[in-house]
Amino acid sequence: MKTPPPSLDRLDRRIVELLTVDARVSNRRIAAQLGVTEGTIRGRIKRLEEGGAIRLTAVTNLAFAGSPRLALIGVHAQHGELGALCQKIAAMPEIEGVILMLGRFDILAIGLFGALEDIAQIVNNRILALPGVRHVETSVAVKTLKHEHRAAKITPVRRGGG
Repeated sequence: MKTPPPSLDRLDRRIVELLTVDARVSNRRIAAQLGVTEGTIRGRIKRLEEGGAIRLTAVTNLAFAGSPRLALIGVHAQHGELGALCQKIAAMPEIEGVILMLGRFDILAIGLFGALEDIAQIVNNRILALPGVRHVETSVAVKTLKHEHRAAKITPVRRGGG
């Protein structure tokens, strides 16, 4: 049974920051850096994992992925269909991320593909065929100049105005 997502306090955020630098760092080292006990760190990490706030995993460097084609697929949808479309696109194993958007597109789907033909097959035969899809616009990365694998880390909330 999954516990509800935990609220994150300052200590939780500091633990997450250290884990984003090196997810293999020992609980003892984290505890020493943060001035708390190893048991506190172990308990906090367990609570964060069980609550779904963090997941410790290995991230493949794109440079070693065999020259994949990164595709950003913008979808214009009928607004009554947004939730269903997001679920259907997210269920496609070739799609790595689905984001509900405000702006140019309603949905942004992201995937890594072996060839341009694979992108065309997914876009033309699978996504465009979904009920409620009005238009799809696909962009393919030519060269990745920077890819920060820690982009989704939890960071302190920043407020405007100061």
